[in-house]
Amino acid sequence: MRFQRRRAFQIGGASWLALCAIGNGAVAQNAPAPSSSTQLPEVTVTAPSPIVRRPIVRSPAPTRVVRASPSANRERAPQAPPAPVAPAPQQGVLPVVTDQFATVTVVPNEEIRRQGTAQLGDLLFSKPGITGSTFAPGASSRPIIRGLDVNRVGILENGVNAGGASDLGEDHFVPVDPIAANQVEVIRGPAALRYGSTSIGGIVAATNNRIPDALPSCAAAPFQTYGLPAKAPLATAESAPCVAVETRTAINSVDRGVDGAILIDTGGGNYALHADAYGRKATDYSIPSYPYLFDPTKPFNGRQPNSAAQGDGASVGGSYLFHGGFIGAAITQTDTLYRIPGIDGADHQTRIDAHQTKFTAKGEYRPDAAAIDAVRFWAGATDYHHNEIGLADPADTSTLGIRQTFTNKEQEGRVEVQMMPFNARFATVTTAFGLQAGHQELTAPSPDNPGTLFNGLWDPNNNTRVASYVFNEFKFSDATKAQIAGRIEHVDLHGSTPDFPADFLPDGSPQISIARNPSFTPKSGSVGLIQNLPYDLVGSITAQYVERAPKPAELFSRGAHDATATFDIGNPNLATETAKSVEIGLRKATGPFRFEATAYYTRFDNFIFRRLTGVFCDTDFASCGEPGAELKQAVYSQRDARFRGGEFQSQLDIGPLHGGIWGIEDQFDLVRATFTDGTNVPRIPPVRVGGGVFWRDSNWLMRVNLLHAFAHNDIAPIAETPTPGYNLLKAEVSYKTKLDPSRFGAREMTVGLIGNNLLNENMRNSVSYNKDEVLLPGIGVRAFANLKF
Repeated sequence: MRFQRRRAFQIGGASWLALCAIGNGAVAQNAPAPSSSTQLPEVTVTAPSPIVRRPIVRSPAPTRVVRASPSANRERAPQAPPAPVAPAPQQGVLPVVTDQFATVTVVPNEEIRRQGTAQLGDLLFSKPGITGSTFAPGASSRPIIRGLDVNRVGILENGVNAGGASDLGEDHFVPVDPIAANQVEVIRGPAALRYGSTSIGGIVAATNNRIPDALPSCAAAPFQTYGLPAKAPLATAESAPCVAVETRTAINSVDRGVDGAILIDTGGGNYALHADAYGRKATDYSIPSYPYLFDPTKPFNGRQPNSAAQGDGASVGGSYLFHGGFIGAAITQTDTLYRIPGIDGADHQTRIDAHQTKFTAKGEYRPDAAAIDAVRFWAGATDYHHNEIGLADPADTSTLGIRQTFTNKEQEGRVEVQMMPFNARFATVTTAFGLQAGHQELTAPSPDNPGTLFNGLWDPNNNTRVASYVFNEFKFSDATKAQIAGRIEHVDLHGSTPDFPADFLPDGSPQISIARNPSFTPKSGSVGLIQNLPYDLVGSITAQYVERAPKPAELFSRGAHDATATFDIGNPNLATETAKSVEIGLRKATGPFRFEATAYYTRFDNFIFRRLTGVFCDTDFASCGEPGAELKQAVYSQRDARFRGGEFQSQLDIGPLHGGIWGIEDQFDLVRATFTDGTNVPRIPPVRVGGGVFWRDSNWLMRVNLLHAFAHNDIAPIAETPTPGYNLLKAEVSYKTKLDPSRFGAREMTVGLIGNNLLNENMRNSVSYNKDEVLLPGIGVRAFANLKF
């Protein structure tokens, strides 16, 4: 029987394949390919029982060493045969996920290569319901999902928290470079319960092959892999060494940028190894006009001042493959040096020099047991630090030095047990249990005013979290499925902060540091239903209740943050935040017309947000409100709020044209967020609508798209300004083909040109704190080439 290389059952708002494959490298997708497309070959794996599975949308998957369990022949509850696996779609086909309880956005490998961004927020910027923070475009941009950002959006790499400090400040980069990723998924809704209550908005999951879970496959001798037969004893398996190499390179006109990466996979017998290295460098990027709205006195040379960036990274990993599973580990080093645009950043030559060392491990074991289907684990340890460098005195270039340092030492682990499906008469029930634990230590010292109460953004603090969760899927029939999931966790935090006056202005009272040791026990749950409908439609509805404990920055901040030019004040009395959500969806993934439509409503009790007060401070609290202060006072507050909105995207294959398929596509997204008194939640994305035309065949993809963002005037009453609308015109052409290795060395090549902001419009991002001082990049062309050997 032909199977895709992973088995799964739907659970928790996404199939268990989607959830565990975030750590194992699978793509959650169910999209069609036109009749003219070239289908990727399947990989033969013998599974002990038929289960729900989805196609993998990426390069042909390597052969996995899988144990043939004797329990496969034991008598089990009758199950419906698996649905036929759809072929992997051609590049440019809209990926529509139909077997999910909530919307899943998939960015496949080919699209990541075409976009070529350095940050996940930039990669996802134009996706329906998603944007990026773009505090430093091209260098620091974190994904924002449905208006929810840092503390409500989790970022994973191979199933493990990405680490870093991007959730501690908008100026901090996300230490996951898409140049090394094979796919990116955005998972919303109940599936996020698997990773923690701080992922109410969703999960952004990047996957790559840094921890191999299979032997690589090679196209031709002498690098041919002979897959290990699933039912053969390990000692008799024939497995020759195999080496697969891929290069990824590009140049960009808008910032005179260059980037490149090399990825190597090898293995044979029971061992698989991976190594990759990448680098990128860009100068200040071009912009259409003068960037500063409220200060016309600054010099301007046609580029966004202080926006250059460079970075590099490398990783080495390996796995031991055995009958029934694998176990592997990897170590990754990420380094970047980038500048912070904006008036204060340019005046002080602010830049961030960041470094992260990350160790990750994961594994899977399928025992010979009647009750347990699989046991999986993920683990990670991160050592991160960055220096915020700048001038203490803008008039004296000799004062350049470290203004602040951030460190994050974090460890986490997660283990899951997936049970065999059983027949409960009314439904086939599949259950999975999980345990998760983590510890984090944060510091943010500054050389300015050492020993003072407000030195740095916060005193050293730490937190520990322990959680357990359970997912249950009920398969009533091939057309109807339901899920129930729950999670409970306990969070202990330790830090210190003073008491501030109610108006956050000095009142003459002495400020003393008070030890704070809050603890929280958030509880969450979800229910969902997915139903196949006539005409290949699939409908879903989910409801979830999620509690979130405050994060350290929200509790313990009490000082200056140099790179963002803010004086942040936390609230140690914050209560647990509660979100009650309902989402409905309708999707279609087959035929010439493919689409997905989603509507949602979320009610937040005690919504935690960071608001600007309109007051300015210097480096200590006593300076707040004084004339000439430069740092914007930002206070963490808590109010009830309502978020509602929806997303739609579709693609229509109109018909054949010159041996290919041409068609049209469109998109729309809206989020409206208000407090209970009718005032607006700050920093919410604008309403956007877009569309375009495309043409593709088995080799070529051509596309032109226009995205219009409406003017955003639903702003907070204090310290937020309206944002004008813009039109983002993009065009792309790419060519993918097989090559003769004996003539060219490479066996596959993809090349292309991408034009961005072709109207050269002034674009400001309403969710960015520095939008009035930073324009997004102007007109630019990117050329890229990928080779596989």
